[in-house]
Amino acid sequence: MDFQDKTVLITGAGGNLGRAVAHAFAERGARLVLADIDRPRLQQAYGGEGDARLFAPANLLDAAQVAAAVNQARQRFGSIDMLCNIAGGFRMGPRVHETADADWDFLLGLNAKSMLNAVRAVVPGMLESGGGKVVSVAANAALKGVAGMGAYCASKDVVIRLTESMSAELRDSGINVNCVLPSIIDTPENRAAMPEADFSRWVAPQALADVICFLCSDGARAIHGAALPVVGRS
Repeated sequence: MDFQDKTVLITGAGGNLGRAVAHAFAERGARLVLADIDRPRLQQAYGGEGDARLFAPANLLDAAQVAAAVNQARQRFGSIDMLCNIAGGFRMGPRVHETADADWDFLLGLNAKSMLNAVRAVVPGMLESGGGKVVSVAANAALKGVAGMGAYCASKDVVIRLTESMSAELRDSGINVNCVLPSIIDTPENRAAMPEADFSRWVAPQALADVICFLCSDGARAIHGAALPVVGRS
């Protein structure tokens, strides 16, 4: 996979998976637009910017901030060829009938609205340039409801359905839209939360990043609207 002369925008770039995805694209020659909540988080993760690396701090729940970050990226690098919606998060919750508005809004915002704001800012430019790739992170847990995870499962299911709808809308315009469905990702936070688990069965961030890179590559040009399980041995 060679991404020379290609630009990728990665949301949630300061997180564990975001860093792995950025590293994987950088190894393959891509220019990086790294989006996260603020510049200090990006500086902590990457140190500084460079000729092929641009920080794009933005609150992904604020459409105006996302649009401004994307415009800045276009001024620097031209078109955005690939969008990776990595931003998201998990929170256990109460039973569905006990779910507070704040819990519902938090997870739908973090996992679904962040994606919506990103595609609204990026896809028009892909249409102008004649193509692109969009890959989002949903979750294997979105395939069915789980007790104590109603809001989370619903929010990640929205990512899958938006992916399918966008794919149907955009495939004839040269834009591939797909998503991945990881199980538990092997992060320090997950290890701390589940210290007795067999971490070797989880999905390594680097392995998931390789799958995301593949979906952005020419090798995946015939894949549209896929929700691809990436579950390691779990």
